[in-house]
Amino acid sequence: MAHKVAVIIAAGGRGRRMGKSLPKQFLPLAGVPILRRTITLFDALPEVREIIVVAPHGHIRRVKRLAERAHLRKKWSVVSGGKERQHSVWNGLRRVGESMTLILVHDAVRPLVTAKTVHAVIRAAQEYGAAVAALPLKDTVKLEGEKGFFTSTLKREGLWAVQTPQGFKKELLIKAHRSAQRKNFIGTDDSSLVERLHVPVRIVPGESRNLKITTADDLGVATIFAKSARKR
Repeated sequence: MAHKVAVIIAAGGRGRRMGKSLPKQFLPLAGVPILRRTITLFDALPEVREIIVVAPHGHIRRVKRLAERAHLRKKWSVVSGGKERQHSVWNGLRRVGESMTLILVHDAVRPLVTAKTVHAVIRAAQEYGAAVAALPLKDTVKLEGEKGFFTSTLKREGLWAVQTPQGFKKELLIKAHRSAQRKNFIGTDDSSLVERLHVPVRIVPGESRNLKITTADDLGVATIFAKSARKR
């Protein structure tokens, strides 16, 4: 039986590294707000039944207006973010409908992920319970020691740069979050919470275009990708 998929879009960050007064998820990318691009991408996928957007404090109305103007076809809602990204995802998870059985968590500022990657994560999460999009590291990785000097070089083999979406069976993700809450554990992403339960996470090949827009340089690169896709 096919899983019913809900997407939690983590848009609760303030984006201070962008150097703008407006959080980065609201900035235009090739003329379209980043967050709107992300929302409409998931709205177009037939597997997705619900979209929950986690918004930063003080921007709930802005996100609701943005969603309304997008004329979304799927059921959607907006919730307030928490202190940490993990808290924000939990707020979104609590809003997910009872009938949903599989959860995708995606960064709002990764608006260029393709449907192909999302489909692959959904399929892997259905089969293995947990799956993430990721890219193998290409650069040499070094370990920093004291006073700003490198002390050793790490082997690249087996090292991956994790992206989103990350997909999980709903009950597994809830269990992972509750376990982290009991231990006051804050992870860097949702898959790190699942790993604490000794559940292996399936790797799904990601894409270089699925970059996380964090700085002005990232926005420039993403603009090139977006314009190139539009021409095709």
